[in-house]
Amino acid sequence: MDDPDELAPAVRSILSAARDRADVDAGAGETVSVSPRDLSAAFERAEADGRVPVIAEVKPTSPTTDGSRDDDPVALAEGMVAGGAAALSVLTEPEHFGGSVDTLERVREAVDVPVLRKDFVVNEAQLDAVESDVVLLIARFVGDDLADLLAAARDRGFQVLVEVHDREELERAVDAGATTIGVNNRDLAELVVDLGTFESVAPHVPDEVTLIAESGIGSPADARRMRAAGADALLVGSAIMDGDVEANTRELVRAGADGDAVADGENTRDTTETHT
Repeated sequence: MDDPDELAPAVRSILSAARDRADVDAGAGETVSVSPRDLSAAFERAEADGRVPVIAEVKPTSPTTDGSRDDDPVALAEGMVAGGAAALSVLTEPEHFGGSVDTLERVREAVDVPVLRKDFVVNEAQLDAVESDVVLLIARFVGDDLADLLAAARDRGFQVLVEVHDREELERAVDAGATTIGVNNRDLAELVVDLGTFESVAPHVPDEVTLIAESGIGSPADARRMRAAGADALLVGSAIMDGDVEANTRELVRAGADGDAVADGENTRDTTETHT
């Protein structure tokens, strides 16, 4: 794991809280067994329908945004699905994002698309907190434990999204056996968002890996840019949560409808110029 001093204070706080919760969770519950909804199949259905595959995120609040959203998360989730979201992401981190496992359970029961559990898992016991279709592992947070946690999640039936921020983390994720990788455009030291981060990492991702662009996607133009750089899907939170979630989701999933970029799903990773 990187030196915590290199992380922004808000990120250090999130990581510290995750470790504290992990200590509480250790040995506290039974091992879960999941029969997941297929994330790749959900992306394929979206592509077949002419939709950009979007994972819409139910995010009540965040250290990087102002204010909070107090709407019923189930209603928000249903609106996102109505707007064409291929899958959902639900925050379960309670202290900094206002999430809960109860919210995830309610959302997953109410919708028929795959649901990603968005949290900061740092040990195996945390995997047993709740059933979801996909779990997130952040390469920088779990360090050398990535391969073991990836295997433990799969043993429980989870699909796994491994999040990276640079080429070094990408290599570790691929070496660990990750098949779904997200590139986060938000720098964890300064919390600055740069879509060029995805563009610099994407050309080095193996073709067989499902690649997701995360953070900073706020408009159809951003969505087209990430798709042109090789994104198979987009994970979008704040831009969807800010306002009418159904309309916001629909606007993003239709970003390729005019035939720009890779509306037909063509992968351009191998020919994308690397930005520095």
